[in-house]
Formats: sequence, C-alpha cells, structure tokens
Amino acid sequence: KYHLFELKERFTDAGLPDAYLIDMKDEERKHNHSGISGVLADELYYNLQHGEQSILLLNRRGYNTFATCMDCGTVISCPNCSVALTYHKANGYLMCHYCGYSQKYNSKCTECGGEHIKLTGLGTQRIEDELASLFPDARILRMDTDTVSAVHSHEAILSQFERERVPILVGTQMVAKGLDFENVTLVGVVSADLSLYVDSFRATERTFSLLTQVVGRAGRGKKSGRAVIQTFTPDHEVIRFAATQDYDSFYAQEIGLRRLMDYPPFRSLFTLTVSGRDEAAVLQVCHKLRRSLEIWVSSGKVREGERPIILGPAPATVAKVNNRYRYRLTLLSPNHKEIRLLLSQLLQAAGQDKESRGVSVFVDIDPYD
Repeated sequence: KYHLFELKERFTDAGLPDAYLIDMKDEERKHNHSGISGVLADELYYNLQHGEQSILLLNRRGYNTFATCMDCGTVISCPNCSVALTYHKANGYLMCHYCGYSQKYNSKCTECGGEHIKLTGLGTQRIEDELASLFPDARILRMDTDTVSAVHSHEAILSQFERERVPILVGTQMVAKGLDFENVTLVGVVSADLSLYVDSFRATERTFSLLTQVVGRAGRGKKSGRAVIQTFTPDHEVIRFAATQDYDSFYAQEIGLRRLMDYPPFRSLFTLTVSGRDEAAVLQVCHKLRRSLEIWVSSGKVREGERPIILGPAPATVAKVNNRYRYRLTLLSPNHKEIRLLLSQLLQAAGQDKESRGVSVFVDIDPYD
C-alpha cells in the first residue's frame, strides 16, 4: 500500500537554502531573552537593506502563553478547560484558545491576592512587537487566526505581502505551506521545538514536515535562500535532518522506532475517546469498554500473532474542554474487518446504555492529531 515517490530536483532548479541552527541557550547566556536571536536579527537587517523579503514562523498565537503568580505559583487557567489562558496584548485579555472564554487581564492573583503576575511564553503578537522594536521603520504583516477573517482573509494578507513587497511576514503554520514568493530569501523559525514534544507518536514526523516545508519557502527565485532555525535542542536528530532536508536519514530513524513500538504503519492505532460533564461517569464507561476489549482478546477469536495491545484509560492531552472531561483508550491492532465490527458494536452499546447518558464515545483510526 505504501510507495515512495521522490522529487529529485527543486522548483526552478534552485538550490536548497543554507540552513543555520541557532542554540537559544547561548542567547540566554548572552542575556538575550527575546524571541529573536542575534543571527536572525542580522539576517533580517541584511534583507531590509537589500530589498528582500523574510518569513518568520512561530506556531503559537497570542502575546504571552502563560500568566503565573510569582507569590503562590498559580497559573491562571481557563475555568472551563484544563489549559492556561493566553495573554493577548491587542485587547488586554486573557483568552482560552479551546472554548473561547476570555477575561480582562488583571495584575492581581485571584487565588492569593498577590500583585506579582509574570507573563511568559512567546506568541506571534509578541514577536511582531519585538520586530517593530528592532526595525521601527519596517512594515510587518502578521498572519494567524487572530488576524485572518472573512474580510481580511489569508489570501488578502498574502496578496498584500507579495504586491506591496512588505519586508517581513510573521505567522503560524499558515505561512509554512505552499507559498511561492520569488523575493523571499530568508525564513526564520522562531521556536523549532514547539511541536517536538507533544503527546503524539507523530510528533517527530510533523516537526520534520513543518520545518522542511517552511525552509522551502526561501530562495525560490533567482536569489539564493537562507534559513535560520532557532532551537533549544540543536543536536536533536530530527531538527538536524530537517535543516538539511535529509528525508532518507529521518525515515530510517523513524521507521525503526515505529517498528520497535509496533506503531503505524506496522499496526493501526485506534483511539477511543470518551467525554462527558461527569468525570466519574466518563471513567465508568472507559472501564466498561476496556473490559469488553479484554474479553474479546481472551476469547480466542484474535488471529494468530495479532494479539492487540490495550492501553488506558488515561486523560486526553487536554483533559477538560468546555466543561467536558475527556479520557481515552488506545488499542494497537492490525486494521481488519473483525476489529472494526467490534468497535462499531461497542459504540452502539455505549449509546444505548442508560447508565451512559450524557457520555459520548467516538473512535479515531490512526489519528493525525
């Protein structure tokens, strides 16, 4: 089912951009606590002087991603979701990117009354501000879900970037894919580590894909391109492979790990997610589903050498969204008719169980996210 198709030559026969890995730990030691390293600042200045354009990627919107009380250690979180609120400087609000909850930013802690609230973490708004401070005369465009709307669509922003030759475009992963601007000669990845340690077996694959895509936006015309990749883990193999566009080495490493863990493509990964407002009821349904799966596994109906692996129940990556608790079971098994029929029957049984009212169950096969 799987075949390898290779593109041996780059578009317009242009060479690959020169990639530079910047260790942000060194920047911290130099007391540079901004999101823009000295090398990236110099490269941006060079482009401004030569009339060339630059694209910066930071896959996190907002201004600061955490607001923490320095007196009691409380992280200001969403009351409806198990996530920290993100500070948006443009309107002065702390906002939840899952349910949409927002509250006016107050420098006083709601838990202890302390007045030492520290805002930390980088978002696209803060990078835009730092760029404006470094280059006060330069025009900067930002493209994320806060700036994109029906009126000001991403097509309109990209058209303005190309037509008016705006020097710098900063954005989330929207700026990484499929863009073809011949005057873009510099790409900067502000934080290459963001997607590397998320709770997904595809984390390294997605990081490699995102980095290779955004690096490929530079140098697509007659001028050569450069890519500055900022990271706290410059020796990580995935980041090094992405910087050099070395797919073969990345694949060899990743397929070995997948084989060792029995992850896709060697087996399918079925995720059963159970959600509801009553956490105890959600867990009860999870345990019922697990018992049913265990009975099936021990029934002797499983094919020889295909004994499934059952994991969980465990909280989802974000355990509560919009006041609904979320737990999941993970099943590693070959994807065949029997397992799909079993899961279908379990979903129907859960929907008809009177003790499961208010609890929903759904299944993802090899979920991407």
